[in-house]
Amino acid sequence: MTTDDLGTPFVPRETVHRVVSLVPSLTESLAATAPGLLVGATAWCERPTDLDVTRIGGTKNPDVAAIVALGPDLVLANEEENRPADLDALREAGVPVWVTRVRTLDEAFVSLRRMFALACGLPEPPWLAEAERAWRAVPPSPVVRRAVVPVWRKPWMVLGRDTFAGDLLLRLGVGNLYAGHPERYPRVGLPELLAAGADLVVLPDEPYRFGPEDGPGFFPGVPTALVSGRHLTWYGPSLAEAPAVLGRALAVKQQTNLTDKNLNS
Repeated sequence: MTTDDLGTPFVPRETVHRVVSLVPSLTESLAATAPGLLVGATAWCERPTDLDVTRIGGTKNPDVAAIVALGPDLVLANEEENRPADLDALREAGVPVWVTRVRTLDEAFVSLRRMFALACGLPEPPWLAEAERAWRAVPPSPVVRRAVVPVWRKPWMVLGRDTFAGDLLLRLGVGNLYAGHPERYPRVGLPELLAAGADLVVLPDEPYRFGPEDGPGFFPGVPTALVSGRHLTWYGPSLAEAPAVLGRALAVKQQTNLTDKNLNS
């Protein structure tokens, strides 16, 4: 029996011609592989920028009736991005739903291969092997900085345990100070974040859009790295360039930190 990443039984259609994606990174993945299959995506699916499909609401509030009306052979979803109640409603309407689960880089590669082969009936795309080669080329790195990684503000939320983004950062020498927290995305007040002892704050531009004027100023005296959320949190074609993109962002801040120490010595 075929099952998705959560072990839920999955009966694929004989052929897949129409796909709705409820996950931005999976939308980009399918668009880069077999763009003609996509007929619907969420309002948050911004890649590729010229994607011309029916928009069916958000990741957390998709229009189930509109999805069913599109007559999809497959809906792609994710355990974090989408609500079980919506996915159950789609299954009850007779729509095959495939749910991914990704907590590490290695899981991302396995999950994407399974999705393309078992759910979509497609061969492995060349960009997937390219992404694996890019990450294999990253030399093993000890933890050289301890960071807090906010992902939301109002309230403040950070990366906690067992996250894909945390695994990517660790491979680049950045340890997450909240990796041992019992929650995966805990709410942590700003006073506690400031007292955590971080020597780096990593601020992605999604899901909350941290930027030069909204983020670094909350952490006076601590180096901050503004990074691409797409490269830190998406698993898809962006993985091929993620090591270089993230590495540059983090290396600049490392050099700045070293310079500051030299000036103060």
